[in-house]
Amino acid sequence: MAEETAGGLLGKVAGKAKEAVGSVLGNDELEREGKLQQAASEAEVDAARKAEEAEQEKARADLLAAKQENEVERQRLQNEMAAKEREATIERDKMQAEAQVETEAARRKAAVEGGKQMQETAAEVAEQRAAQDRVEDARDVARLEQEARRAEAVANAIDPEVQ
Repeated sequence: MAEETAGGLLGKVAGKAKEAVGSVLGNDELEREGKLQQAASEAEVDAARKAEEAEQEKARADLLAAKQENEVERQRLQNEMAAKEREATIERDKMQAEAQVETEAARRKAAVEGGKQMQETAAEVAEQRAAQDRVEDARDVARLEQEARRAEAVANAIDPEVQ
């Protein structure tokens, strides 16, 4: 008998029926065919279940890999932001040191020449430099805050769960 039957639960029910009919009628061939159909249906159900489990495990592994990639990217962005902040601090410190040197040079020059005019000029230079420093510091702060917001937005877009 070379007939095609449905697998799964329907195939299992059909196999049980064939087995029962074959047993009642004393048809060993039909009974054996029913048992084989049941076994094949069970194997098909088991294979489908295992395939689903394998697919779920692959999805879990893919999710874990994506989370790890996101964590690496988040760390990279944090390191990049920290490096930029250190660079800004170094630049600000350098400018302050230069301003102090310029102020000291102007003060010494004024002291050597002994004139009140030179002292006033040095004070004006120091005030101007201080004003420039404040403006540059404000620009640096605004730039760093903007970069931080961008980096945070990128990190949140990459992995919204990590806050």
